[in-house]
Amino acid sequence: MISVVCVYNHQNILNECLMKSLEFQNFDYELILVDNTKLKYESASQALNNAVRKANGKYIIFAHQDVYLKSEYTLRNVFKLLNSLKNIGVVGVAGKKINEKGLISNITAGWPPKKAGTNFETSLKVQTVDECFFVIPKSVFKINRFDEDVCDGWHFYAVDYCLSVMKMGLNIYLIPLELYHKSIGYSFNKDYYSILKKLILKHREDYDMINTTTENWSTRIPLFLQINFKRAVWMMILVKKRFLRHES
Repeated sequence: MISVVCVYNHQNILNECLMKSLEFQNFDYELILVDNTKLKYESASQALNNAVRKANGKYIIFAHQDVYLKSEYTLRNVFKLLNSLKNIGVVGVAGKKINEKGLISNITAGWPPKKAGTNFETSLKVQTVDECFFVIPKSVFKINRFDEDVCDGWHFYAVDYCLSVMKMGLNIYLIPLELYHKSIGYSFNKDYYSILKKLILKHREDYDMINTTTENWSTRIPLFLQINFKRAVWMMILVKKRFLRHES
């Protein structure tokens, strides 16, 4: 069996996306929903660690509420692919290779739907995966839970988990799965950079770079310099786009 775990804060989005697409799956699964509409949990790590205690599946899928499974065979294909991989730590559907800038993904996101990254056809190894949809074997989760001290908000819990289990000698994979993600994936709230700072401190002895699905971060260059540089680049891109729209 596969356990599907989802923390949600918007019932309508949950129903129209994840729940609707789970209804026509032709594979047995266990669904564990965590209601955070009343902000019971302060972090994803806390909510998910609590939810996994109830999970009975061999594999645990962590899915966002606004993910839509495009095929009735999605869970069946996930299970088949998982059983073909060796030494699994984490398996995702979107992610980054070590020291590469581009996102690898077969998912579409936003409205109208657009490609989220570079498509791929076979399973491959990466450094980190996106949090919208990823899998951890229950046997691995028993050894290593989400870090509630470092990831004390709603960011980087999958990134931290990938980096942590790689140190244990486990592999991080992407599988070629087609999903739709309603969100475009950019959510920079107040705890984003505070968690990022703790993430870098935790892993800087083992990794020169931490590649996330949104940005790549050096563990050798002071974080504030990287942030200021990236903000300057983002601003230049924004100004250029506005100029081009005005000219047209």
